[in-house]
Amino acid sequence: MSEKKASSRKGPAPLRWLRRMFFGGSRELTLADERFDSPGKLAVKRFFRNPLATGAAIILAGMFLFVFIGSAIAPVDLTETGSEMLHTNMAPTLSLMDLPDSMKDGVVDISSKGTFTIGVDTDGKVSMWGQYVNISGDPARDVMNIPDEVKNSKVVHVAAGSDHCVAITDDGRVIAWGEYDNGQYGHDGSMIAAARKQPEELMDGGTIDASQVRQLICGNQVTAILMEDGTIYAWGNDGLSATNLSSVIKHGKKESPLVKLTFTNDGIYGIDENGDFVCGKSTKYNIISVPDENGRSVSTDLFEYIGDRKVVDIAASGNALALVLDDGEIVVSGMKEPQPQLTEGENALTVSGGTRHFVLTTDQGRVYAWGQNYRNQCKIPEALTKEDAVDRVYASGFQNYAYKDGKFVDCWGLKGYIMGTDDMGRDVFNRIMNGGKMTMTVGAVAVIVSTIIGILIGCISGYFGGAVDMLLMRLTEIVGAIPFLPFALCLSAIFQASDIHEDTRIVIIMLILGVLSWTGLARLVRGQILAEREKEFVTAARSMGVKEGRIAFRHILPNIVSVILVTVTLDFASCMLTESSLSYLGFGVQLPRPTWGNMLDGSRSALVIQSFWWRWVFPALFLSVVVICINIIGDTLRDVLDPKSVEKT
Repeated sequence: MSEKKASSRKGPAPLRWLRRMFFGGSRELTLADERFDSPGKLAVKRFFRNPLATGAAIILAGMFLFVFIGSAIAPVDLTETGSEMLHTNMAPTLSLMDLPDSMKDGVVDISSKGTFTIGVDTDGKVSMWGQYVNISGDPARDVMNIPDEVKNSKVVHVAAGSDHCVAITDDGRVIAWGEYDNGQYGHDGSMIAAARKQPEELMDGGTIDASQVRQLICGNQVTAILMEDGTIYAWGNDGLSATNLSSVIKHGKKESPLVKLTFTNDGIYGIDENGDFVCGKSTKYNIISVPDENGRSVSTDLFEYIGDRKVVDIAASGNALALVLDDGEIVVSGMKEPQPQLTEGENALTVSGGTRHFVLTTDQGRVYAWGQNYRNQCKIPEALTKEDAVDRVYASGFQNYAYKDGKFVDCWGLKGYIMGTDDMGRDVFNRIMNGGKMTMTVGAVAVIVSTIIGILIGCISGYFGGAVDMLLMRLTEIVGAIPFLPFALCLSAIFQASDIHEDTRIVIIMLILGVLSWTGLARLVRGQILAEREKEFVTAARSMGVKEGRIAFRHILPNIVSVILVTVTLDFASCMLTESSLSYLGFGVQLPRPTWGNMLDGSRSALVIQSFWWRWVFPALFLSVVVICINIIGDTLRDVLDPKSVEKT
């Protein structure tokens, strides 16, 4: 055999002991009919013969894939768009877009402002779907509880606000339910003096001519009924949600009756019978951005831009308005997202507004959607982008329902949250996925740092002994005597008070955890080195003139790698728990960046524990499962790598 081939077979020196451990001796030194298992192969076989350890390994591998690959596909949004205050403390659900079957064969209206949706079909039956967080616990305030008088009547109009609903029956009764402490309905229900009271004629069994109701709309704690003659009945918290309400009503009385109304978060806007845009005293949407001849965006006055053209349709999202003009152009004010570009010869027909987006139908039967798409509000199904696909789309809060010839076609938008939301309306599932990545990363880096320090100090101390051993062990005892959690809390509090970037502070937390948790491994490595250094192979290496450092780290250390591997595995779980403890106490990784620890921070509240269980159960469950699996794997490795254990056959 040539010297080159022998060198190639031999391979790099640092990897020879790993090759021998897992793959046995070279084939040249093995008889043709001899078969044996290396220590590594034997350990692997023994490990996977343990069903509990096998299951733990599979679960842990799945968790790693979940948090690292999942977080890469769907990274956490740390900006304000990651929160949705209309969706705070929602229980786990995927029912927000579950249109009832009775609504699929014909619909009069669909309305929503947040997490629940109400609709009425052509038979006058009212349906509700979705979810409402009733913090008060009072059944009378639960907007999802449809009153019996609504269930037992034929309803011609319904509308949903942020926390209340209103229905008008065919005999003219106006029935409202849900929250009432801000004047949403009734006189006695108004807890604020500024609320506009519900008109007397609509109270206590009073009725209106239902056939003359042109429109019923609800906003954030406000309601308006527009009659065919332009009369407007309005009530609710107009000081907050419709500050220009009085001036809009005045326009309808003195100048020109209105034919359509819409609510934004803080105002009411409409179209009068002359086709003019009516904004009352509000000037919030009077300036729009339009492209100039070079394609650059320039600001201009809305009324000057409209000119002599008429407004034929209007819709509002929370903070934007969309107007359809009589020449088929769509004009948007207050929304930074670009509006759609229609194909040549295609004209806008109707527009509908959700909470954060708009949906447009055209004279060619196509659908366009624009605005925020963080919850798939604008992700239109491919079939609806084709010609003559729909003739009407109802854009509710975060969902959209398309109809053609009165029949349901398709829907898109937010289905819900599989693990609910937190107090900021953030998706718990997404935060668990990204928080797990942070928790595992902090634990892994910390255990790597502690392992390097522990191996170096333990190996040097155990091999050289004497004064070196005395000095290093006293250092180990000093570090080990430091109360870990209080010291880590103090250091973290100091860094938290200083002007340090969050990423830098996370790195420092990793280093703190690593620097304070190496002492146990150092003692273990020292003890193993003390036992190994007296064996014959060490004496032989010394007699051959091998350097002391090479003997310690290249000859002795590989013989105790199994012990180190077990300890590192168990320390990984400990570092994860420590990071979670620090974050839970508010001294670790800070919100809004998630970890499993700081996601448990809210569980210190009795209200969260009792009413919003998903906010602490899911993070605790994931953390517990991962830590338990790691400990099972570590315990099993300790058994299978123990040279004194005898495998049962």
